[in-house]
Amino acid sequence: MTPIGFLIMGVSGSGKTTVGKALARRLGWDFFDADDFHPAENIAKMASGIPLSDSDRAPWLAALHNLLSSTLKSNHHPVLACSALKETYRAQLLDGIDKVEIIYLKGSYELIWSRMSGRDGHYMRPEMLRSQFAVLEQPENVFSLDVSMSPQDMVGKIVETYFPA
Repeated sequence: MTPIGFLIMGVSGSGKTTVGKALARRLGWDFFDADDFHPAENIAKMASGIPLSDSDRAPWLAALHNLLSSTLKSNHHPVLACSALKETYRAQLLDGIDKVEIIYLKGSYELIWSRMSGRDGHYMRPEMLRSQFAVLEQPENVFSLDVSMSPQDMVGKIVETYFPA
């Protein structure tokens, strides 16, 4: 199946935004970073080191689902970078939407922690990474990439897998 969109998922610091932007640029598709759609209350909680609850996430996930749906209805192709840590979140995001493939950026806590520790200007604090790993439900039957790969190599792997020459 040739996808009409991608959901790039993984914990904070796994490279979702970097890979998603590069993939969208390569395919000429629309890129969206789920972080840009959090309400101010969610950002304030995370910036204070407080993990979000499912009820905090519900309106945000609904907005992202609507974003994917409206993008597809306008004959555009979305690439959404979103943590989507739980199966229920992924199901809500893709409810009634076919042909959007999930790409899971998978890596060790240690590697991702080392990357996050050197990152400036992001509201998700490195200390919150432990809670993300605790909540993460490993997705099944999705395309996984090891985050130790370079972003360029990850994008190349996605393109050659889903759009073989």
